[in-house]
Order: sequence, then structure tokens, then C-alpha cells
Amino acid sequence: MTATNLVSNSVAPNAAEYGGDEISALVLDPGYTVVRGGFAGEDVPKSVVPSFYAILPSGQERRHVYGENAIHTPSPNIEIGNPISKNGIVEDWDTATNLWEHAITSRLTNAKASNPLTNGLNEKTDELKQEMEGVETQERPLEENPLLMTETGWNAGKGREKPIEIAMENWGAPAFWLARSGVLSAFSCGKPSALVVDIGAASTSVTPVHDGIILRKGTTRSPLAGNYISDQLRQIFSSAQPPIPLIPHYLINSKTPVDAGAPSNATYRTFAPGTEPHPSFRALQEERILTEFKESVVAVWSPGRLGGHNQQGGTNLDLARTQAARPFEMPDGYNQLFGVERYRAVESLFDVKMVLSDPSNPAPSPSQTLPALIQHSLSQVDVDIRPHLLANIVVVGGSSLIYGINDRLKQELEALYPGPRVRIFSPGNVVERKFSSWIGGSILASLGTFHQMWISKKEYDEHGPGIVEKRCK
Repeated sequence: MTATNLVSNSVAPNAAEYGGDEISALVLDPGYTVVRGGFAGEDVPKSVVPSFYAILPSGQERRHVYGENAIHTPSPNIEIGNPISKNGIVEDWDTATNLWEHAITSRLTNAKASNPLTNGLNEKTDELKQEMEGVETQERPLEENPLLMTETGWNAGKGREKPIEIAMENWGAPAFWLARSGVLSAFSCGKPSALVVDIGAASTSVTPVHDGIILRKGTTRSPLAGNYISDQLRQIFSSAQPPIPLIPHYLINSKTPVDAGAPSNATYRTFAPGTEPHPSFRALQEERILTEFKESVVAVWSPGRLGGHNQQGGTNLDLARTQAARPFEMPDGYNQLFGVERYRAVESLFDVKMVLSDPSNPAPSPSQTLPALIQHSLSQVDVDIRPHLLANIVVVGGSSLIYGINDRLKQELEALYPGPRVRIFSPGNVVERKFSSWIGGSILASLGTFHQMWISKKEYDEHGPGIVEKRCK
């Protein structure tokens, strides 16, 4: 009688094939604002690189430069690009590949070795050319590291197959796995089942997760997120009397202090004709000011809605005007105390009636608000698991750090669902909130039981990139 070749759970997988404990797996979490990369098992990503990149003129061509310094230096004719669209889907795969490779090689692995024929360190002799023939001139960055990559809950088709192609063909990864960011955010909070509310920069998404599986039918998303709040702030600043200036740091040479509400007293930088940075550069620098404003001034009104009435019979807007205002100084020295405006900017995430709109920024629909997204998501899942999901709501994402957002969300959901218990879990640590999907990936890829899940290079060669659809559900 012959023994069958069954894979035993008690026997560790072949390390060379799957990447066992001896090999450190890498976790790469690309987002619209930043790309996070690091080694599995670590607490935080070691590499955090902006998803934006600089486009600089170089002779007749234009070269792409990656990294924090490149995108914030006002070089002549600098333009800013992003390979990822606002819905979280990659639009420019060539640039995305280079950006992700920069995130990996700049902090995590060695950069590719340069070609001895072109690095300027050797004389170009026929002997050297003969020696280099048939030799792979560039070392591949992931030859020793399996790679776990994250994706959005609505990613599909080519968007799922292309990452494994890049990892195996371009980077030489020995093993690969593609995981949904919603599932990983739930794992980062220690929950196999949860309703994950991710409020990012470009979009807000609600993802129901049950036993580690994403319920795709219930996945919903909306553009009402961090960038939308920035647009609301622009409306508030431009409609103020007098209008509040939004002038980035790079345009200011010097400034002198002024009283609150007084016009700024600054001297401005000028550029030679034809060398001015592209408007996309200014927009990115303005976003940095608005991000700082959101972090230090903006808050969510609670209890009740800002446009509603309170128990005393007055309006919440009038009550908000009596609250302590917060000061903020613009880069040019203009400073002001912000009262009701700091609540107004974020209110339309919950109540669309409070939106500030103009022809270039039309009002969103009521179905795009945060409570409506959650309500629609829950309506698409089995009625038996809805109470469990309501009791395990995980709120993550950089924009979820706005003060008071969790308290307000709890009130809105308790009004919608008076029966079941509503519980919101949100990491108190800023890093854990912003990098939740990366941390979940770090936990998952470091588990001993996960090693048998990797898609190996051998399996990729046999089945092609389509194996991702079959294996990574």
C-alpha cells in the first residue's frame, strides 16, 4: 500500500517556496496620499512615501522624482502627479510600479545595482561588454522577501492581477498575497468580524467583514472624506468678509506679526517668467495648510445636528457661536479665531443640508453621508449578522482623527438603530489609526499559519496572474 502525498499541517512549508520564518515578508499598503511599506511583524511601517510625485522638465523629456523632498521643493516648472485615482484604483501602472519600488528600496531593501557599463565608474571596453553579456544587469529588489500587498474592497479585474505580475516579473518576489484593506483593518483591532469605516483623504468606505471574509455586496464608498472637508474649508475662507487668504509657505519671503483679523504684512516671493511651478504644485502646498487646520482647529459638533434645535429650544448654530473659538495662523501671518466655522466644515459628512457648494463643488447627495453609507451597507448583508456588525464598528483612516467624529457617529447610528447595541472601536494611537491596514497586514503575514497561504513563484508560473482571483478572495 503506497502512502499518499498529503500536505500535513504539522510540517512547516518549504521555506524556499513560501517564505517561512527565516525570511522576512514585506507588507506594502498603497493609498491615495501615502504608500506604507515595512517588514511583517513590526509595529509600524518603516517606509512612508507620498503617493504624489514631482514631474520635472529635463531637456526635451520630463522625469519623475519621488519622495517628500521632491514634491515640496518649488523647482522651476515643477508639476505634481499621482498614479492613483481618487477612488483608490491605479490609473498609471508604470509610474505606480516605480513609486512602489522607491518605497521598498529607499528604506527596506537595497536599491537596484547600477549597470557597470553606464554608471561612469568603468571604462567602456569590449572585454567588459563581453563579460556583461548574458548577465542580468540589475538586481531585483524582492528576491528574498515574500510580498503582501493591500487593495481596496472594490478593486477588480486587471487591478487585482497587475500587482502579482509586478511582484513576480519585475521584483522577483518568491511569494505573494493580495489582501483587502478592510479585512486587514479589522484584524489590526483583533476582530475577525467587523463593520470597517475607513475615512481617508480621497474617499470614505464602509466594508462589512465576516469571519475574515469581505462581504462585497455590502461594500459602499463616498467621496465625502478628507479632501472634501478641505474643499469645504476653501469655501468658508473665500466667503468670509474679508476673504481669508490661503497662501502657501513657498510664496512667502518674510512676514511680521499682526493682530487677529488684521490683513497680513508679508513680502512675497516671485518667479522669473516661464519658471513658475504648475498650479498642481500650489494645490498640494495649500492642502498641507488645510491638513494642519483640520488637525488643530476643525471639530465635529455634538450632541445633535449643527442645523437642528437643542433641548433649550434654541438652535445648535447659536449654541456653537457661544463655544470657545480656536486660533490659527496662516503662513503669511494672517491669524483669526475660528468659532462656528470649525464645526461647519465637517457637518455635511452627517447632514447634507449644511453643505457649502458652488458650481465647481456641487452638493453631494444624502446617500453619500456617513450614516447613510453605513445604513446602505448593513441593508445588503444577512439580517442575522447585522447586530454583531453594529456591535463591532471599527473606525480608521487619517480623517477619522478629527475631534469628536466617533461620538457623533455613535449618536447618529443609535438614532437609526434604537434596538441593537452600537459599539465603536477606534485605535487611540494616531499611528494605529492612520496605518491600520498596514498593521493588519503585518500581523497576518507574520503568523505561522499564514505561510501555507502564500502564492509561490512556482504556482504563478503554472497558472499565471489569474491565480489571484481564485486564491485571494
